[in-house]
Amino acid sequence: MSPPVGIAVLGAGLFATLAHLPAIASLGRETPVLLKAVYSRSERSAQNLAATASELKLGKPAVYHDGDASANLDTLLGRSDISAVIVALPITQLPGVIIEALAAGKHVLSEKPVAPDVKTGAMLLATYNSQHKPKGLKWRVAENFEAEPGFRAAGKAIRDGKIGKVICFSSRVVDYIDKTSPCYLAPWRNIPDHQGGFVLDIGVHSAAVLRVILPSPITHISGFASLNKDYLAPHDTIHTIMRCADGSQGIFELSFAAPFPSLTQAGNGVTVTGTCGWLLVTQNQDVITTTIRSMTKVDGELESEKEEVIEEKNWRGVECELKSFLNVIAGEDDGLGNPLGALRDVAIIQAALNSQGKLVDLDKLISQ
Repeated sequence: MSPPVGIAVLGAGLFATLAHLPAIASLGRETPVLLKAVYSRSERSAQNLAATASELKLGKPAVYHDGDASANLDTLLGRSDISAVIVALPITQLPGVIIEALAAGKHVLSEKPVAPDVKTGAMLLATYNSQHKPKGLKWRVAENFEAEPGFRAAGKAIRDGKIGKVICFSSRVVDYIDKTSPCYLAPWRNIPDHQGGFVLDIGVHSAAVLRVILPSPITHISGFASLNKDYLAPHDTIHTIMRCADGSQGIFELSFAAPFPSLTQAGNGVTVTGTCGWLLVTQNQDVITTTIRSMTKVDGELESEKEEVIEEKNWRGVECELKSFLNVIAGEDDGLGNPLGALRDVAIIQAALNSQGKLVDLDKLISQ
């Protein structure tokens, strides 16, 4: 068995507490990892995160914060017994800390989105590829929807030919967020300094789902963005049409402006239509369900239609992405968390925010 990986969690927000620490705790002896330290800008939040780690039987990680020059982020990154970090900080802080951690010789798993905009993300990727990847350092983006077994099962069904060649698709995510929603309460979210607000922060999940499910990358989009609830500024809704490299096309609807929570259960999901069937992917609190309707033909005529249902437990993505990251460090790469894929997710959202009905070439946007 390989020696345990010494890891630190940078950021003490809600997701670090409710997702990343439990994911580390779930690994057990299967994938040895030791939580050595936690960091936050404030001592109080870092102490709270360390206390939660202790409750989860992760030991007593050292506490680092910006209030003490002898126990700040630079000091943490200088520790030789920490070889990897999970970066779970506000969006605009991610790029700088990612580069700082890589420069300190640490492997990095950074939260989504990869960066606040395409230009920053592309520069970040270029810096990694030229300066840090050649040294053997690993950087992956923690996009948990990409890692969800339920969404990956839907993509595999299409690649296995169960619905034939993809003709078209539609993705609908309409959500309800009010001022009491836990994800709204963080100041960096309710007064965002990044484009799109929740449309970028949460919307990249929906872009990642399409990236996992569709067999061909999205290359062009045209759309419009709007704001319907002032407290969700600058935008809370986008509608786009999309085209893929294989000629298939689809619709992408994303909104956080639902008037009532009940609307979130009315028609949300991804539908993909193929030449000999279709599938529907839905997600609730407990399960991701893929319903596949496929057909067989005799002499070109429909002979029969059969249904297959695949169910996978929901909210396993953080654990899956962490396992994948640790495997990458050990030399086994399954492709999860590729920063270029995460950059394409940001490109989709940025293009939708700025399109104003004009066609946007995503490859050109990223290359520029």
